[in-house]
Amino acid sequence: MSLVLDYYRGQETDTDGRLLTEILAWPDGAFEAGHGLIQWLFPLPEPSKFNSEAPVLTEQDIAAFKSDPVLQANLMKSFKRILTFLGLALSGDGQIVEGQNFTARVSDVWTNPNHNWGRISRILRSLMLLGMEAQAHAFYQRLDAIYSSRKFPISADTFRFWTEAVRE
Repeated sequence: MSLVLDYYRGQETDTDGRLLTEILAWPDGAFEAGHGLIQWLFPLPEPSKFNSEAPVLTEQDIAAFKSDPVLQANLMKSFKRILTFLGLALSGDGQIVEGQNFTARVSDVWTNPNHNWGRISRILRSLMLLGMEAQAHAFYQRLDAIYSSRKFPISADTFRFWTEAVRE
């Protein structure tokens, strides 16, 4: 039994009693305030420094994510939802583009260094581990364009963390 697999299959709640479908339906404000959710949406094989109750991926979990279409479909739903939260979108050809809400999300996500930039590192690494390398690389390409534009105060250190997350 794996709590993270059961959660991603919709058979179990997180430690706060929330189903994946409930969290994905939250408005952006709840995503901004919900500091314990990102570790459930994008799990890693190391314990979280910020959420001691977050699941820790095992090799078996990683293998299951890579082979189970239900897990992949729900991970894609999580990815699309977090993209919307960030003001981005997945285009029909697999590229990450500015979403219709990009301008509205700039002040919360992009104008100042914030916890969402750390979330991005986790998201990229989780996608790479769980069989969504193409999506991670497409996301990284958009991040590279955002960083290179110099419109936002993204530091070289932050961009380096994003780069390292897709190289593992």
